[in-house]
Amino acid sequence: MMRLPWNIVWVATFWIVLSVALFSCATPHRAAANPTPTTAPAAADNAVPGLDQCNVIWYSPSDDSSGSMPLGNGDIGANVWVEPDGDLRFYISKTDAWGDDIRGNYGMPKVGRVHINLDPNPFKRGEPFQQTLKLREGQIVIAAGSADASVVLTIWVDANNPVIHVETTAAHPIALRATLESYRTKPARGLNADTIFSDQKDRIAWCYRNLSQEPALTNLTFGALISGPGLAAVDRTTLKSPERKTHRVDITVLTSQSPTSDAYLLQLDKLAQTTAALDLEASRKAHLDWWRRFWNRSYIDLSGTPDADRVNQGYARQRFITGCTGRGAYPMKFNGSIFTADVTFVRDNRSQVFTADARDWGGQYWFQNTRAMYWPLLQTGDFDLMQPLFRMYQGEITHNAPLVKKFYGHDGSYIAETAPFWGGINQIKPEEPGNYTNRYYTPVLELSMMMLDYYEYTGDKALVRNTLVPVATAGLTFFDQHFPRDDKGKLLLDPDNSIEMYWKVRNPAPDIAGLHAVLPRLLALPEDLVDAATKEKWRKLLGELPELPIGSRKGAPTLLPMADGQNENATHNGENPELYAIYPFRLYGLKKPDLELALHTFNIRRQRNHGCWVQDLIQAAMLGLTDVAKTETILNLTRKDPNMRFPAFWEHANDYMPDEDNGGNGMNGLQQMLMQSEGRRILLLPAWPKEWNASFKLCAPFNTTVEGTVRNGKVEGLKVTPAERLKDVEIMEAAKP
Repeated sequence: MMRLPWNIVWVATFWIVLSVALFSCATPHRAAANPTPTTAPAAADNAVPGLDQCNVIWYSPSDDSSGSMPLGNGDIGANVWVEPDGDLRFYISKTDAWGDDIRGNYGMPKVGRVHINLDPNPFKRGEPFQQTLKLREGQIVIAAGSADASVVLTIWVDANNPVIHVETTAAHPIALRATLESYRTKPARGLNADTIFSDQKDRIAWCYRNLSQEPALTNLTFGALISGPGLAAVDRTTLKSPERKTHRVDITVLTSQSPTSDAYLLQLDKLAQTTAALDLEASRKAHLDWWRRFWNRSYIDLSGTPDADRVNQGYARQRFITGCTGRGAYPMKFNGSIFTADVTFVRDNRSQVFTADARDWGGQYWFQNTRAMYWPLLQTGDFDLMQPLFRMYQGEITHNAPLVKKFYGHDGSYIAETAPFWGGINQIKPEEPGNYTNRYYTPVLELSMMMLDYYEYTGDKALVRNTLVPVATAGLTFFDQHFPRDDKGKLLLDPDNSIEMYWKVRNPAPDIAGLHAVLPRLLALPEDLVDAATKEKWRKLLGELPELPIGSRKGAPTLLPMADGQNENATHNGENPELYAIYPFRLYGLKKPDLELALHTFNIRRQRNHGCWVQDLIQAAMLGLTDVAKTETILNLTRKDPNMRFPAFWEHANDYMPDEDNGGNGMNGLQQMLMQSEGRRILLLPAWPKEWNASFKLCAPFNTTVEGTVRNGKVEGLKVTPAERLKDVEIMEAAKP
């Protein structure tokens, strides 16, 4: 990192310290009242000793939004950057800001773009500049200007309210101008034009209204309102204040299904009045308290080698991204999340330009990609962040059930691999040719597996009754009634996909593994959570399941991607379906039968891609293959996209930047290297490199937390809560480098 002259460092440091004193040294305001175990218990303050070393600090402005930093409150996001001309800009985004083109590239556009100008300008070229993303506080602090003309800007998205705050503190009076930069001025490229409201006294208000006739999108409207103490309207897109030492800009953001623009404005106005009436200091304290509790749920703090340091930063920053995006109306998007930016990148030997409103793979959800961000939330204890995923897919199951009945003539439901947030199914006749996702039925099984884990971790019976059992019952009923039996009375999954790799095949491994993994766990649920008649149906289906496909390849028994005797060379993607029996369905692994079978299958795997949604790092960790797990985890958690400045905006790879699959799988891989849980058993250091040291606190099933340090391959200071769970912990030997 380039070193700055001492006087510049002194000025920047002075203003950062001032900002901390003004904005960050708050005591907790209140604790969230939560009757169900949706979050792990909080620990003492500053439980993540190395977190501040993971802050991102820039000493120069950025050229454009590709050089932005992310902020968010779980639902509302902001891409924040300062341009070389000295002006602060940021895009606003929201997890339910769906556009008309939801199946295309413009399915989740930005809410808008805001421009903040200060006069006199403290960002003159050559003057001190420091922009810091403070992970622990969930805010960005920018200190700029010479000692006698310095300014500190603090930007934060209120963790508990739908409002973005921009605050300035200057050494002497300055003027501020806030402008809505309207760039959607006419319908184009699958996007409607924005509506900017006129005759707004001392405020700016705008919205985007969908023209789509899809029921879930009809009249869907999103927008925002800008206001602030002392700000007066210059015109319908600009507010200005007189010269003062302090300024504040508040931006209230809303999505609703409103019959008209005027009706939306009334809702937005009411919400803005509510947010304006909040006590700012109380809101700030509550915001800081939310982030304190978030970070204190769990952590992994790595050291020991340069690679360990880089992985440590990637893990913390990815977790910050999930905190910024994971509490909205809908799940996190794998292809850019809510932090897409204006980018130009080279693909297929040609330069491509994407605006911040666009993304590859569109506004639909792809289950195989979406799940990657959610599996690691079990060990982090971020159970509240899992609720949008469960809620959306339960809605899809409900929506799809009558469609299955009408087209296929039987009961049950399933989750399509690719669908908009409201669902839908691929109505495929038997004679139709194969396709990547037409006969891809695995998602409902993996979601059931994840919810079963969630129940083991939290003991949340309400989720089992209200979500898990209805979803699993619908999915299992679909498999039971959609497929025939063979001449031995066994379920015959034909035609079915072996995920996206093999199309229209017989008895694919992922679905068989999922059925074998899920059904016994469902049958083990307490009697007060599922009725006897439903269990009897499940018990019958379990007895009719075919065995997992096993054959012989390269001189040893091997798990197969589908029943033997089919063409294994007819591949269509880059996956290893046979390894789904290791992860996500965990039929094989350390301390389980037939480990050699699983190891041989992994070692001769056909596909050896890296990063993004590839799950080799997780499967390797579950098999105790430290070197592979370590190499792949390093890649995933350091793979910054070259088109973007922020170090945890991951390489677009198979998805779109900032890709979330790299980060999600990287978090999961690191966790599995350090700790694996199955039932009551807790394995520590199952695939841990001896040269990596760590302090850690992770969550395990049965409302358990495991804390300690790893030094030179040895666990020290182990603390398990509740204490009686210590007997379930087994420490394995870390692998030597």
